[in-house]
Amino acid sequence: MRRLLRGLLALLAALALLVVGYPLAAWVGSSIPANEAVDLAGEETVQIMVETNGTHTSIVVPVVTATKDWRETFPSAAVPRPDGRMPTHLAIGWGEREVFLNVPTWGDLKASTALRIATVGGEPLMRVSHYVRPAPGPHHRPLEVSTTQYARLVTAIESALPEVAPGETREILKGTFVDDAYYDAVGSYTLANTCNTWVGDRLAEAGVEMGRWTPFAGGVMKWIPQPPAPASGAS
Repeated sequence: MRRLLRGLLALLAALALLVVGYPLAAWVGSSIPANEAVDLAGEETVQIMVETNGTHTSIVVPVVTATKDWRETFPSAAVPRPDGRMPTHLAIGWGEREVFLNVPTWGDLKASTALRIATVGGEPLMRVSHYVRPAPGPHHRPLEVSTTQYARLVTAIESALPEVAPGETREILKGTFVDDAYYDAVGSYTLANTCNTWVGDRLAEAGVEMGRWTPFAGGVMKWIPQPPAPASGAS
């Protein structure tokens, strides 16, 4: 009985440490800069965006620039949207496969799935949303990067994709959001390596000033300034 009691107390202590320690560690980790801001004066730049819904973050990139044509990587970028318009931008995010494919809302997340992700992790998947000239705002924050930084960002994003044989195209998977495309990805989703960690790490690899460890959306977004509010009376 004492052994069982000690085991239960150890489990409760571990849970308490996770509930309290994980957010605290995330706040500290996301507050320590992984790199420094770069002066872009005189540099040729590309405007990207960092997108958030408060829980999940993604990197928004133009479909085509002189540096990269994403239609070569994501075939869905070359397909008209359901409204008939061609996408001008892609929101690229990385996350847990089961959640992306079968969990449309957090209310649909099974306890068994959450426990598995928290303890042993899960397989990753990449989600691509297709936008037409997304407007800047609190949830779509524009960010200027140099063409050199953008090239590094492209490389960082593509490193999370499995290689495709010459002449073949990536398979487009369907998931919880019918207008989005999902693609196989590499890596392992864990509490230490979340969707937001992936975004923060990719931006840091590109040379964007970012926190060292960003498992929560807020840890990423606090490094991305909000755009100025539209002038009064603007349409």
